[in-house]
Order: sequence, then structure tokens, then C-alpha cells
Amino acid sequence: MARNLDLTALRAFLVTADVGGVTRASALLNLTQSAVSMQIKRLEESLGLSLFFRTARRLSLTPEGEQLLAYARRMLDLNDEVLARLQSTSLVSELRVGVPHDIVYPAIPEILKVMAARYPRLRINLTSAFTTTMKEQFARGELDLILTTEEEPGAGGEKLSCHDLIWVGAPGGTAWQNRPVRLGFEESCKFRAIALERLDAAGIPWEMGFFGRSNEAVQAMIAADLALTARLRGWSPGSTCAIPAHSDLPALGSLWICLYDSGLQKGPIIEDLKTQIRAAYSDAPQRTTTLPVDLRSLKRASA
Repeated sequence: MARNLDLTALRAFLVTADVGGVTRASALLNLTQSAVSMQIKRLEESLGLSLFFRTARRLSLTPEGEQLLAYARRMLDLNDEVLARLQSTSLVSELRVGVPHDIVYPAIPEILKVMAARYPRLRINLTSAFTTTMKEQFARGELDLILTTEEEPGAGGEKLSCHDLIWVGAPGGTAWQNRPVRLGFEESCKFRAIALERLDAAGIPWEMGFFGRSNEAVQAMIAADLALTARLRGWSPGSTCAIPAHSDLPALGSLWICLYDSGLQKGPIIEDLKTQIRAAYSDAPQRTTTLPVDLRSLKRASA
């Protein structure tokens, strides 16, 4: 039959080995010296091995004790980690996180999956909205962490990465050639105001091809090659492609992906989540492609 090591005795052995004696180990473990000695003796008897050379001045490990030490450290670290994550009343049980819809994929599903595996008792409530809306909710204390896309972060915002705002359209589409430029933006989208300002400054006529508050409907228009929109480079959906830089459409500048922490939650769980978010969004993969179009071989459609 399989035998189990006594973790209490294993801890007594580990602490004694680390400090070099039973007296100091007993103080750290809040036990009597005789109790520590008995636990080590019980461990040696269960293994049928001597773990220490006993001298007048200091205990030193036998070769078998040296070998056991590394295993003991790993086993007790894992034991302590399990208890900390599943039983500590100091850990938060719910986090409220906000992420703009256009940068949810692919990072957020993977992060949520990891967090669920590490902290089974944790519940994460995810809000997906535009930056302006989420910052209002954040200011009211309704969200613990938010990611934003903005030219410069506000007070308390942490810059994670900077991305060009680019024109996108349907793969192989020609909507970018038309004048006036037909656009698809959800009414609350921050990118809408930027795009309109840049088109007006460049003297390029435009018309809005979508009215409403459905980002899915906007995406359907773009995929059908009925309009153009703007997205962060590296975060465009797979159903869109970047419009060539030499298309005569104005540059849209760049935006920061920023992280805000309300400070309402404390502890290792929220710090773990922030670490994962930083890792995912500080070096965002490039997922857009450029339309394989030679502008010189095409004639621009006139208004």
C-alpha cells in the first residue's frame, strides 16, 4: 500500500535544516524542542533513514537528508499555496473588470481561464463597453479594474502599449476607394470622432452608413464591404484588413492601451490578474493584414 509522508514532521525537518538546530526551529514553529525532535525522529523512522549527523555544535544533513530537503521544500510550498488560495478569508471572492470590446480577444478569455483554474472560488464579472462609459462606471466605484484606449491616460492610468489607429475594411474590398467615404461606427465609439475630425481636416467627403449602438452590426457592414471603420493596429477582427497606407486616407494617430486600478481590492489575487494583463497587453501580437491591392492599377470611384 502507498504510504504518505507526515507534512507536519516534514515541516519540522525543513525548518530545522534551514536554521541548523532544534532550538531555533522550535521557536519558529512555536513548539517545544522535544516536540520538534520527536517529529524529526518519527520522520526518520517512517523512512528508515538518518536525516541528520548529530554533533555537539550543529546538526548537519546526511546525503539522504540533502536529497529529501529539496522535495520537502517543494511539497510544503505547494501545500501552503493550496491553503492560501482556497481557505484564506483575506482573498477577494469577486472582481469587477471592464475591457473595451475591440481588445477583448484573444487575451481576456485566456486570462479568465487561468484565473479560474488558480482561484476556483473567485468570481470575475466582466463588463465590455467603450472607454468613456467604463471610465464613468469606474469613477462611480462600479469597476475594480479597467482597460482603456485613449490618447493619454487620465489620473492613475498606467500605460501598457501604444498602437496606431488604422482604417480597416473587408478583405479584398473596394469601399476605401469611394468618395464620399462611407463609414461604419457605433454612436458611442471614441474612434468615430477621431476619424471624422481627420477626414474633415483632409477635405475628404464622408457619409455615415450606420446608425445605432450595435458593434456587431457595424462589423457586418465592414465585412460586407459596405463601409470602413477604424481599429487599433494589432487588434482588428480576423474578418477585416488594414487599408493600405498609400490610400490617401488621413492618418488617425495612435492610442494607448491603459490600465486603471480603483484600489478598492487588495491582495495577491488582484495583483496576479494585473500581472497577467500587463503581460498580455504590453506586447500585443499583430493580427491585421494589409489588403493586397496595387492602387496604381485601380481607378478611384468618384462621388
